[in-house]
Amino acid sequence: MIYFSAFVNGFTVMTHAANHFGEMLSNPIRGEASRVEPRCLRTFTSSQAVLSSSAGCFHWTPEGKRLLDLTSGVLVANLGHNPCGWMTRFSKAMQWPSHLGNFEFQRCKSECGSPCAGFFQSVPMTAYNAITPIEVRASAKLLQMIRGCSGGDRLEQVLWAASGSEAVVKALWTGMARDRNRDMILATRHGFHGKKGLAGAVTGSEHDRERDPRVKFFSFPTQECRDLSHRGDPFDPAPYRAELDALWRQFGRRLGMMITEPYLGGGGSYHPHCHYLHMLQGFCREHDIVFILDEVQANFGRTGSMFAFEAYGVEPDIVVLGKGLGNGVPVAASVCRADLLSSMDYGEGSDTWSANPLNAAAVLATIEEFESRDVLGPMRRSSRVLEAGLERLRSIPFVAHVRGERDGMVWGIEMKDHGGLTGPEWASALVGAAYRGIGNEGLHILGPLARKVLRISPPLVISESEAFQGMALLFQIASELAGNSPAEAKALAVISAK
Repeated sequence: MIYFSAFVNGFTVMTHAANHFGEMLSNPIRGEASRVEPRCLRTFTSSQAVLSSSAGCFHWTPEGKRLLDLTSGVLVANLGHNPCGWMTRFSKAMQWPSHLGNFEFQRCKSECGSPCAGFFQSVPMTAYNAITPIEVRASAKLLQMIRGCSGGDRLEQVLWAASGSEAVVKALWTGMARDRNRDMILATRHGFHGKKGLAGAVTGSEHDRERDPRVKFFSFPTQECRDLSHRGDPFDPAPYRAELDALWRQFGRRLGMMITEPYLGGGGSYHPHCHYLHMLQGFCREHDIVFILDEVQANFGRTGSMFAFEAYGVEPDIVVLGKGLGNGVPVAASVCRADLLSSMDYGEGSDTWSANPLNAAAVLATIEEFESRDVLGPMRRSSRVLEAGLERLRSIPFVAHVRGERDGMVWGIEMKDHGGLTGPEWASALVGAAYRGIGNEGLHILGPLARKVLRISPPLVISESEAFQGMALLFQIASELAGNSPAEAKALAVISAK
C-alpha cells in the first residue's frame, strides 16, 4: 500500500488515493476520483472502499470482495441497500410505468398521451414554488406518523429541506422569527448539526474558529454515559441545570432557542440518561425557549423507537429529521409547532429542492415500508446480538469503551493508547484492517468520530445471523490487530493524531 501524506491542522492526512495491493480494478477508480473530485467531498476513511454493488446489508468491491456494511451509508439506508419492496413503492408513488426498463420512447406519445414524443406523463421530479399532491401526501403522512408517537403532539407542520444542515438552519430561522429580539441560541457543546451557516455555528464549541456570538454552549454528560456499563447508574442533572441557570442570569430573554441531539453523534456517540433531556426540556418550558431536537441521525428507528423523542420521553417544539427519512434519497425536514412557522413569511424557508416530488416519493415509500411490516421488532433482537458482540471487544487491549442505544442500532467504540500507538491510530488501523478482512470477507466502517471513536450503525434490517457473523469477524480482526507488532499496527494507521 502506498500513501502520500502531508501535515495539516495537527494531523497527518492522506493527499492521494489509497493503493491496496491486488486491487487492480479499484485502484484506478480511486486514482481517478482523486483527480476529478476534491478531498473535501468525503470524510477521511482509511479504507477508501470502492463499492461496485450493494444489496441488503452487504457491499461488493469490483474485485468481488463482500463487505458487511456496518455504516448504512452514514445512517441512511435503514431498510438496507436497494430493497425490492421500497423500490416498488417508490416507483409506484412516482407513477413511473411498470415497464420503464423496456420503455420505447418513440411509442410514448401514443401510449400515454404525452404532448411530446420521448416523454411520459407522470409526477414531476421537481416542482419549485408549486404544490403537488404527492408532496401534500408526504407531509400529511409524516405528521400522522409523528403525532401518533408519544411526544409528537406539539409537531404540526412540515418545513422540508434537502439536507440535514439545511433543515437545522430552517429550524433555527423558525425559532428566531418568533421574536427578533431573542436571537441567542443555546447549543450542546461538541454537538454536530452540520457545516453550513447557522448549522455550523451551533456545531462544536466556543473554542472553534469563527464563532457566532449569538451561540452559547452548554455541557453534555459524556462521563456519565461513556460506557454501556453506566446505563443503570443514577444520574444527577443538577450541575447541568446550574450551568443553564447561569446563562439565563447572564443573557436573560435574549435566549430564544435551544438545540441539542438526543445522543451526541459526531461528538463521539454518547447516549445520555433520559433525565438529562427531561431537564433541558423543563428549562426551555420554564423560560419560554424553543426546544429543538436534532434527530437527523436518530430518526426512523435508530434509537429503538421510530423517533428519538419517543425513546427519550420528551416533547420538542421542533424536531429535525433527515438521513433515514429518505432511505438513500437526500431529503430532510423540520417538523414544527404551527405558531412558530406562522412567524415566517413567504420565501423565508424556501429553497430549490425542498418538497420536491422525488423526495416526497422517497419519504412516502419509507413510511409505507415501515407501516407494512415490523421493522423494529426484529431490529431489537439483532441489536442485542450486536451489542453482546461489541461488549466482547472490551477485552481487546486498545478498546477503552463501548456505548450505544439500548435496543437501537447505533454504537460507538472508543479506542485508547496502547503499545506505543494512540487511540486515534488504533481507530484508523482497525478501519483499514476491517476493510481488508479475512479471506474474501470484510467489514465496512467509516473513519473515526472525535478522532478515536468508531461508529457501528448497520441497516436496521440486519438479521441476527448476519449480526452474529459480523461481530465474530470484527472480534477476530481486532484480536489479530492487537497481536501485531507496534510497527505493523502503525503501518495500518494511515492517520496519526499529534
